[in-house]
Amino acid sequence: MDEVNLSPDQRIAFDAIVWEIARQVPSGQVTTYGQVASYIPCPEGVSPEVYPFYRARWVGNAMAACPEDVPWQRVINAQGKISLRRGAEKQRQLLEKEGVVFDPHDRIDLAHFGWRGPSDDWLKSQNLVRPDGQLSLF
Repeated sequence: MDEVNLSPDQRIAFDAIVWEIARQVPSGQVTTYGQVASYIPCPEGVSPEVYPFYRARWVGNAMAACPEDVPWQRVINAQGKISLRRGAEKQRQLLEKEGVVFDPHDRIDLAHFGWRGPSDDWLKSQNLVRPDGQLSLF
């Protein structure tokens, strides 16, 4: 599969909505890159069949470049872990300050600390989507 990239304007718009979704995650809760991505419709010019393979990675890229007012620490990987990178220890410290607990394998229990997502009204106001059939994301 060929690499799919967003245009510079699409990247700016994608990143902005990623950050807005991340701002909705309450203190003491976490979400995943994939969960954030699941609310964002497929950008124009990107194949809907290919989009699912790239969107979580694009969310990760957006979070790596987020403004200071975005609670970046609340976005983790699908295994309930902090992705290994610079700043990982600070991320853990910030989450622990918020009351998030890590198990002996450095995982967060997504069933307990996982965010259930924004309200339907908020999603609609942002022109975003709720994943089909979503009852629970975990």
